Order: sequence, then C-alpha cells, then structure tokens
Amino acid sequence: MSHSLTQVDPMVVRSRISVPYTWWAGDTAGRFLSALRDEQTILGTRCERCQRVFVPPRKVCPTCFTPNDDWTAVSDEGTVTAFTVARRQLAAIARPVPVIFALIRLDGADTALLHTIGRTDPDRVAIGMRVRACFSGKAGATIAAISHFEPVDHQ
Repeated sequence: MSHSLTQVDPMVVRSRISVPYTWWAGDTAGRFLSALRDEQTILGTRCERCQRVFVPPRKVCPTCFTPNDDWTAVSDEGTVTAFTVARRQLAAIARPVPVIFALIRLDGADTALLHTIGRTDPDRVAIGMRVRACFSGKAGATIAAISHFEPVDHQ
C-alpha cells in the first residue's frame, strides 16, 4: 500500500504571530484549580459506580458515563508512570532545558497527572520513582500552582 505523502518534503514555516486567548475552565476544572491555589490540596472526582478516582478531575466517568459528583482529596505524593526529557529549548517550553515531563499517578488516584519534575538530574528519573508536589505559592488558579514535583527519599 502506498501513501500519497511519502514523496512530499515537509515544509516548516516559522512565525512570530501571537494568538493570546483565555477560556473559562468550567465548574470541575475551576474547583480543582482553586483548591490548588487556595488550599494547596489536590482534588479528584470519584465515580460512584466504578469507584475510580480521576486526577485531574472528570465531570463524567469516561468508562460508565456516570456523573462524578463525589470529590476527594488525594495525596501530594505519587509514582512516575512515564516520562520524557525535553533537551531542546523551544518557545513552548517556558523553563530552561532540560525539562522532565512526567505522568504521575498520585496516591489515592487511578489516573495520572502530567507535570514536570525538578530538582533532579534527568538521568536519575525512572518509572516507579516516588515524587512529591512542590506548591508555588505565587501562581493563580492554574496548574502552575504546583511549581513542579521532586523526588521523595523515604528512609
């Protein structure tokens, strides 16, 4: 089977167009983000039918389509389930590289949260590593209320 685009060279167009925009986070994300900012607490929603806890919270369970009205706090510690290291500085990466992006399943949650890991060498990050949220204290009601996650050394 041949693909019609195999003979086409990719074209990259560099632009300096800025398209600023804002949007309303909604009730579910708004409550999650406000709790991060105001209480330094990470909240999830629990499906009443299948008992899964979603972090970030979901308004409706994606498995059984049950509305998630039950809110629960989860731990600020969790386990790295996947990660990647960005080593090339791009405009979309606000921090100096290298930046470690990770999926982190917090204790008490059944899903993973995407965030960054700081205060460690990228070569030391591993799946299964335990990490803890470091709250910014400066940010508004955004995911940036968690500055980053850092490794936990339980001894």
